[in-house]
Amino acid sequence: MVNKLSNGFEYVEISNKAASAKIALQGAHLFHYERSGEIPLLWLSDASKFELGTAIRGGVPICWPSFGNNNPELPQHGFARTAMWQLDEIQELDEDTTQLRFSLEDSKESRELWDYKFLVELTIRIGKTLEMELKTTNRDNVPFTITQALHTYFNVSAIEDVRITGLEGKNYLDALTLQHHTQEGEIGFSQEVDRVYQGVEDAIVLKDANRDIELKNSGSKSVVVWNPWIDKSARMSGMKPDAYKEFVCIESANAYEDKRELLPNTTHTIRLSV
Repeated sequence: MVNKLSNGFEYVEISNKAASAKIALQGAHLFHYERSGEIPLLWLSDASKFELGTAIRGGVPICWPSFGNNNPELPQHGFARTAMWQLDEIQELDEDTTQLRFSLEDSKESRELWDYKFLVELTIRIGKTLEMELKTTNRDNVPFTITQALHTYFNVSAIEDVRITGLEGKNYLDALTLQHHTQEGEIGFSQEVDRVYQGVEDAIVLKDANRDIELKNSGSKSVVVWNPWIDKSARMSGMKPDAYKEFVCIESANAYEDKRELLPNTTHTIRLSV
């Protein structure tokens, strides 16, 4: 089940009757999910480096315990996406569904960045539906606050043809201008978009030329919609200049005002179903 590249980079490969997937042990990073007979759901950059210490560009990076630069004392998007996780379990629930469980605990290295005791557990179910659960437990004797995201890159046919519904009427922060707005109508793309929507409780639908993709979240009331467009795509590492045409990120998050404080010995779980 566990494969290793020539440089030592390890990943798990899963295949069942309904779908296939690949998950890196670094970051517990799901970088491939494909239902049988369909095109891949997740976008993965052709230029992404599968190297220890370097985040994979594409798939579902786990931003934890900080989303973006919410905590300026931490690396952007936190440290979980480049940390080595433990593979705890692979379980065949039925011929269509495989469940994997990964965990990350505090260490000497993590406490140099973020001085708390914690346990983070990621459960991924690979089947006709993709399901992910990220559970955080505060093992310390003091409270801590997290922001986080399942930073999902969706594979699309052409970004200019994509529409997103389900966020109509929601308030959002435009991260490019730091201005607050209310979403009017569906979301389309003709320029860089970087928005954090709040108060999101209903399903979101990504409408592409090839298919409609429905996302349902729980434990999360904030959703990030992002596409770097032309200029930023050309500047970004691990991404070809025209890569912006091929994906859109819809991120299940606890970000900004949706941040979560965990008291000692309490947990919080964010769930995504696609």
